[in-house]
Amino acid sequence: MPDRVVRDFRLFPLDKVALPHELVPLHIFEERYRTMIGECLESGSEFGIVWAGEEGVRPVGCAMEITEVLERMEDGRMNILTRGTRPFRIVDERHDLAYPAGTVEFVSDKEEQPDEKTVAAAHEAYGALVEQATDRAPEAEELREMTAYRMAATVDFGDDAKQGLLDLRSENARLRLVTRLFRAASRRLGFIERAEARARSNGKVRFS
Repeated sequence: MPDRVVRDFRLFPLDKVALPHELVPLHIFEERYRTMIGECLESGSEFGIVWAGEEGVRPVGCAMEITEVLERMEDGRMNILTRGTRPFRIVDERHDLAYPAGTVEFVSDKEEQPDEKTVAAAHEAYGALVEQATDRAPEAEELREMTAYRMAATVDFGDDAKQGLLDLRSENARLRLVTRLFRAASRRLGFIERAEARARSNGKVRFS
């Protein structure tokens, strides 16, 4: 992979996790991040979102490309739309620039053959969830092109689950994880639908 290790890579610690292919809107208001994003726009380069949670900054993050500047304000603030591209691991941090940065290594998956049953189960669970949530069943051809990241990027999981996906270096392992996540989401969605129906019928929701 070209540029596998990149020095002085711009980092954006946030209280969220981004995944490859995920569209993430950002409001840029701090001076250091306005500088950082301005440099990215000028050079057409990526930056990295890393999850800064209760346990500190996680070592594995997701590189982001800026797809669109939605709005620029007179005071320098801006709203941008970004898209996740590839996962990376922080090798070393740098704190003497105008913004957070560090040396990062772009990570790749281990070599393995896709497990057909694992792929089929993930696509089935994702298709069922999409149809349940939108009343539209994905086309079979559309599903065949969907990797674990592509599917997960369209579903609002919690950050712990998303970080777990980002940390895995096996597509088969990611597919097994998203299958469990999609099935759990379907069960939750089904419970909400049943609860709403019961509430409409008699004003009460019974838990049994």
